[in-house]
Amino acid sequence: MIQGWSDTPKGVEVRPAGFNEVNIIYNGLLAKSGADQVYLHCGFGDPQNWQNVSTIKMERTPRGWESTLRMQNSLMSFCFKDSANNWDNNNGYNWTVRA
Repeated sequence: MIQGWSDTPKGVEVRPAGFNEVNIIYNGLLAKSGADQVYLHCGFGDPQNWQNVSTIKMERTPRGWESTLRMQNSLMSFCFKDSANNWDNNNGYNWTVRA
């Protein structure tokens, strides 16, 4: 089961979204800097050696930038980038969600 959590100071929220799915909401540095598009960059497995890495276009909603995806493993690491290739990676630590 996916546990929801929030890193409010950094503008990141994770919510369970159905069987083995997670909803990620982002209102962090890139959003506050006026990014016209935000992408979720994520990978599965060992946080030091991501597998099945993908970059997903997020949708702008009233809550912020959102994306819902299926967990492919019990551990997913992620960060964000904008269309100008500016990154928000939690000061190099990224974020992690466990299923």
